[in-house]
Amino acid sequence: MDIKTVATTPFSDQKPGTSGLRKKVPVFQQPHYLENFVQSIFDSLQGYAGQTLVLGGDGRYFNREAIQIILKIAAASGFGRVLVGKDGIFSTPAVSCVIRKTAAFGGIILSASHNPAGPHEDFGIKYNIGNGGPAPEKVTEAIYARTKTIDHYQILDGPDADLGKLGTFELGPLTVEVIDPLADYIELMESLFDFGRIRDLLAGGEFRLCMDSMHAVTGPYARALFEDRLGAPAGTVRGGVPLEDFGGGHPDPNLVYAHELVEILFGEDAPDFGAASDGDGDRNMILGRHFFVTPSDSLAVLAANAKLVPGYQAGLAGVARSMPTSQAADRVAAQLGIDCYETPTGWKFFGNLLDAGKATLCGEESFGTGSGHIREKDGLWAVLFWLNILAVRRQSVEQILREHWQIYGRNYYSRHDYEAVDSTQAQALIEHLHTQMPHLAGKAFGSYEVEYSDDFAYTDPVDGGVSKNQGIRVGFTDGSRVVFRLSGTGTQGATLRVYLESFEPNIAKHNQDPQQALAGLIAIAEELAQIRKFTGRDKPTVIT
Repeated sequence: MDIKTVATTPFSDQKPGTSGLRKKVPVFQQPHYLENFVQSIFDSLQGYAGQTLVLGGDGRYFNREAIQIILKIAAASGFGRVLVGKDGIFSTPAVSCVIRKTAAFGGIILSASHNPAGPHEDFGIKYNIGNGGPAPEKVTEAIYARTKTIDHYQILDGPDADLGKLGTFELGPLTVEVIDPLADYIELMESLFDFGRIRDLLAGGEFRLCMDSMHAVTGPYARALFEDRLGAPAGTVRGGVPLEDFGGGHPDPNLVYAHELVEILFGEDAPDFGAASDGDGDRNMILGRHFFVTPSDSLAVLAANAKLVPGYQAGLAGVARSMPTSQAADRVAAQLGIDCYETPTGWKFFGNLLDAGKATLCGEESFGTGSGHIREKDGLWAVLFWLNILAVRRQSVEQILREHWQIYGRNYYSRHDYEAVDSTQAQALIEHLHTQMPHLAGKAFGSYEVEYSDDFAYTDPVDGGVSKNQGIRVGFTDGSRVVFRLSGTGTQGATLRVYLESFEPNIAKHNQDPQQALAGLIAIAEELAQIRKFTGRDKPTVIT
């Protein structure tokens, strides 16, 4: 097998977003497109000669072909060894786990996370650094800079590798080790949680669990954990077979796209606990019987109950949340006497805090929660955390939440997504908001008075890095907030996200429907942003 040099020209659309590069499959299938980006990753790194790379993806369409290309470029670029999941499969949390356990140089994850999959749907690629977390901005900026000047790539000229069986083989100068993508991750989970106590909870059939993997990557992981190790009956895991198109579904674990699970948990003979995960396994949705737990509340409950879990019995160094996530976790941190950090959206911003020992638990309102055990959010970890708490407290999910609100108050919270909005119009909406920001402080909207308005900027407390323009915040004197942000995780148009939050300390008012409790803020958001005018939409695509 020979290494050949292929002349190429730059593509103009290879700027990574908050979670790597995401495009439609036909875009990635263009000649040289994936090759250019992979070579640009390697060209922007230093010191990897002879080192180990971890590689895998969520099994979506084009995963297998992309892995073969990456293996051949890695061989030509001088990596010494690649650890690849059997059949090219690896959940995002498991990749992070393996990078950390093996002290690998880094890893490449192939996924578009919660986006749909199929021949004409979404694909993605991102690079994770040696701590197991997503590449920081300085790395992604270097990769993007290289994509704009690249004129050649090197690739091994040879047959595809057989990834269907475990073992080690040589691919030209590269050693390829096909590994069980589940083993190291499950071992890590067993070290953090009381499996014996969770097994007792699930024994006898009195407590019933339903887990929906949505035909995405966590299916085999969930079956191995819940059915094989923890004794839940066969069939507990729904959608447990990963499919290239996720069964035609949208693997985003929220109330809209995980509607089958929602119908089960809100049905007549509902189980006690339900959970769903997304395409690559890093997100989670938690449900009790006839009860939905918002991701913001979930983070707060995990923080408040962390000492019930073996891996966190020593307590928390701190908590971190993304800026749009509700301030429920802040109230727990204050009572625990620990710091709560507010970061931009994107898991990479938590990495420095975790590495520096400043935070232990992290969470985003977009159904992502995690801790210092890896450097990614982790869907199944969150499910196990909840099960461990339920096994100790022996209360229902709803009882735990209501007791939590009695202690800390309730942060009513919702996110309104307007998907696939015309990008020009979405940007015009943001500019419209920017023009108002200097004049909003002190302005009254009904019973609400604006205390501040800004475009969130973050100074990293560890390395001093500054990230600007991370979302427009309008804060009111009673602690309520409206936040506007354009998402960087879609592949067409723009997604406008509007976040609404209101704090309610009065226990007598904790039973309101969130959309009703937030009705005043919803109206203010429309008045400020003129959403109907700029998007042409009468209502959000998704409400969570």
